[in-house]
Amino acid sequence: MTFSSTSPRSLSLNPLGLAWFALLIVSAIPMFWLGFTSLAAAWVTPEYSQGPIIPLISLYLFLRELRHNPPAPPGTPVNRIPGILVIFFALTFAILGNLVRIPDVVTYAFIIWVMGVVLVSFGWAKGRSHWAPVLHLIFMLPLPQFVFWHMTITLQLISSNLGVWFVRLMGVPVFLEGNVIDLGVYKLQVAEACSGLRYLFPILSFSYLFGILYRGPFWHKAVLFLMAAPLTVFMNSLRIGVIGVLVNSYGIEQAEGFLHFFEGWVIFGACIIILFIVAIGLQRLTPNPLPFRDTIDLDFEGFGAQAKRLGSIGTSRGMIIAALLTTVIATAFVLTPPRAIVDPPRDGFSLFPRDIGAWSGSVSALDPDTERVLGATDYINATYATSGEAAYVNFFSAWYKKQTEGSGIHSPAVCLPVGGWEVFSIDPTPISIPGTVYGDFTVNRAVIQKGLTKQLVYYWFEQRGKRMTNDYLAKVSVVLDSLTMGRSDGAMVRFVTPILDDETEAEADARMQRFMAVILQKLPRFVPE
Repeated sequence: MTFSSTSPRSLSLNPLGLAWFALLIVSAIPMFWLGFTSLAAAWVTPEYSQGPIIPLISLYLFLRELRHNPPAPPGTPVNRIPGILVIFFALTFAILGNLVRIPDVVTYAFIIWVMGVVLVSFGWAKGRSHWAPVLHLIFMLPLPQFVFWHMTITLQLISSNLGVWFVRLMGVPVFLEGNVIDLGVYKLQVAEACSGLRYLFPILSFSYLFGILYRGPFWHKAVLFLMAAPLTVFMNSLRIGVIGVLVNSYGIEQAEGFLHFFEGWVIFGACIIILFIVAIGLQRLTPNPLPFRDTIDLDFEGFGAQAKRLGSIGTSRGMIIAALLTTVIATAFVLTPPRAIVDPPRDGFSLFPRDIGAWSGSVSALDPDTERVLGATDYINATYATSGEAAYVNFFSAWYKKQTEGSGIHSPAVCLPVGGWEVFSIDPTPISIPGTVYGDFTVNRAVIQKGLTKQLVYYWFEQRGKRMTNDYLAKVSVVLDSLTMGRSDGAMVRFVTPILDDETEAEADARMQRFMAVILQKLPRFVPE
């Protein structure tokens, strides 16, 4: 930071410097408020409950580094322009996040802004050395929803397979179908809480901290960080295996209540202990290993004196420019009227016709847990049949009024393996539905099988008049359309029909498309173009 001299007297309270620094901090709050509210909501969930302590750990790392970064002598030239540019970029990025109403963009902009504040306070030469505490703040942020669910499903499957391997290792017969562990009398479902994500983010944070505090070569630090994810998933799978053995021996109640909670925290603590043991083992590989107590540097000496330095912030030109720049941009942001959100008219799926042509349908609701994970504004799950066709066709669509504020479409390609379905093929396939507004377009066509049951699946993402097959490109489209059209609504549309033993895939395709030619005439009323 900026200090007028290195004498004890000069490091006394500097009211003017503090005033400019306070203006820089307070004026930025409106820019990042959307992100702060999103963080508060995320931190009450088990997966991100470590969030509130992350800034405290970052502050600890910062004060450690500050001991080795004494105040610059008077008259030392300090380059604060990079910090001002970083702050300007972060504020611009935050404005984009606010315009499209995506909290994740705003929170990442906040991390960039914090680095800009550090660079303005210390200057480029010294400020860039404080990247580690700022980077650590990333661990307090929730993952974007579509990344979260991709990781969750993947880790569920890994945890399920490893958990079953542990159960079989103990001589207990078990069968795995997707993420359901079948013990014969009991069935255990490896839900989101057992995927490993609940412990992955805290352990990643701890391993990052271990890597910084560890006294040894850089490659040792890299090992400590990189082993966090596989260690967490492996130990979580061991927990699932132990629960499976206990359930098989003592009943289903062993998987619930206190024991489930207790085993989880035991595994969490075990991961921390293993990381520490690995750190000690790596230290033994060095030519001159440090004593056991010095492997991890947990020195707190002198932190009080370093904290007092924060009150002696100097009144630099760079700080004044940064504070005024932030104030002007934030004021313009607050005074600018919010963009109009276009809410296209639509009918609710409750009005979707049950009888369409020769087809007659019945609607069924999803179970509450599935509805919660789906997070849709409205959905329909209907199965249609007719005497003129050999099999039924299931029609499912989930519509989202907004896909920007923590909600969004989940791709069926991610969820199918969890239900025990083996995906034989999944490819973008052009189809033609004449007589509808859809005409020629491309769908994701999948052939799946579970046991002896084989099914044909079509799905796509209906995005404001565009039919898309790639869920990542659909997310990009949401951002662009939110900026240009003021709309972020959209839907996922899926059709499923069985492939019977005595029919070919081509015959199932033909049945599916005959049904789609009838039902897609009705869909625009419920999923606006």
